[in-house]
Amino acid sequence: MPILVTGGAGYIGSQTVSDLVDAGETVVVLDDLSTGFEAAVAPNARLVVGDVGDAMLVSSLIAEHNIDAIIHFAGSIVVPESIADPLHYYLNNTSKTRSLIEAAVGGRVPHFIFSSTAAVYDSKELLPVREDDPVRPQSPYGRSKLISEWMLEDVSRVHPLRYTVLRYFNVAGADPQKGVGQATKGASHLIKVASEAALGKRQFVEVFGTDYPTPDGTCIRDYLHVRDLAVAHRLALARLRTGGSNLTANCGYGRGYSVMEVLRAIERIAGTKLDIRKTARRAGDPVAVVADPSLARSELGWTPIFGTLDAIVGSTLEWERVRPY
Repeated sequence: MPILVTGGAGYIGSQTVSDLVDAGETVVVLDDLSTGFEAAVAPNARLVVGDVGDAMLVSSLIAEHNIDAIIHFAGSIVVPESIADPLHYYLNNTSKTRSLIEAAVGGRVPHFIFSSTAAVYDSKELLPVREDDPVRPQSPYGRSKLISEWMLEDVSRVHPLRYTVLRYFNVAGADPQKGVGQATKGASHLIKVASEAALGKRQFVEVFGTDYPTPDGTCIRDYLHVRDLAVAHRLALARLRTGGSNLTANCGYGRGYSVMEVLRAIERIAGTKLDIRKTARRAGDPVAVVADPSLARSELGWTPIFGTLDAIVGSTLEWERVRPY
């Protein structure tokens, strides 16, 4: 039963494609390679270079391959960028998702898995956050994803399309053995940036805000290894295929680390001192975001195995040392 993976040449998408192929699935990847890499796509998957917003292309792929499920990763993900250019985010994340959902309905695709984000939540709520907590995104990025969630909910009421929304917390880590890691030029993810700095690929690391109401004044995040997240997608698909109902679930470990805790862990594991430069807060950055992952564990049978900061940091450093692309 073939699967269409949009954005499957990107960081999370390529790891999920690799996991699906290893599980014996037939995978077609659609990616415009604007931030993804052909080399990241598993050899046994078929790569089609194109835009997820191209309705004719998507419809032809669904028909040609008799697509059974769509896993939708394609989109833009940088909060400050979304604040500076909201129209781009509503086009790339919302409008194109609408087009993809329409093609799925037209092609009678029964299963849809959507890559969403913890940025949909109200950052002022108590932690950890649950799926039924208030959703009040603080950035166009978060809003663009939440609107897409609502579209899936509305469409599923009138069409035979069942879906799973996975709300990611802070994805990090790598799989050097599979040749999969965060390789996007100019990536702003903290662990990626700090690992590059630890290996001399960047001169310094900026800390945006040291006056937050946290123990050390820096933001707190729930970091999630990309390999565990990939498995969550496979389990979500298995659940839908066996008749599972629509589901929205958090993907995180339920443990938060501050920016400074992460940087100290990288210094310790890399055996080097970072040049840390403290600067003003960034717009759109919440104080703390930590998941309650109970629903993913109970509904998907998801049991993360890389759930420590050291595992995430260690794999990122290893990836940066041997990066193939």
